[in-house]
Amino acid sequence: MIELYTDAATRGNPGESAIGVYWKGNGEVGMYATKIGSYSNHEAEFIALRDGIQQILSLKPDILSIRVDSKIVYDAVDRGFVKNPVFKVYLAEIESLLAPIPMYFIKWIPEKENKAAHRLATDKLRE
Repeated sequence: MIELYTDAATRGNPGESAIGVYWKGNGEVGMYATKIGSYSNHEAEFIALRDGIQQILSLKPDILSIRVDSKIVYDAVDRGFVKNPVFKVYLAEIESLLAPIPMYFIKWIPEKENKAAHRLATDKLRE
């Protein structure tokens, strides 16, 4: 099982954005952070999850436990539906990336439980 934590940081809304991704499991620990351009805070959260899934696909997890502190991202992935047309594109990309994973689930967590991904995103944004 892989636990995947994702977060985004933005300066302004919309504004300069960065994402942070942290994963652990199957004897692996990994981190990824990058600036992504100018996005709304919600778009950046969707991008963080999409890119986070891309980062762990090569590990071929049999079970993926996704942890996010964004309610909008959690609700969209959990329900498989979102009204906002911009978010629909991200949700479709995320669902496509999740398709080959035998079992996955998403859990909303408070920010205090997402410190590693949060730190990666905020540190990258400050660079």
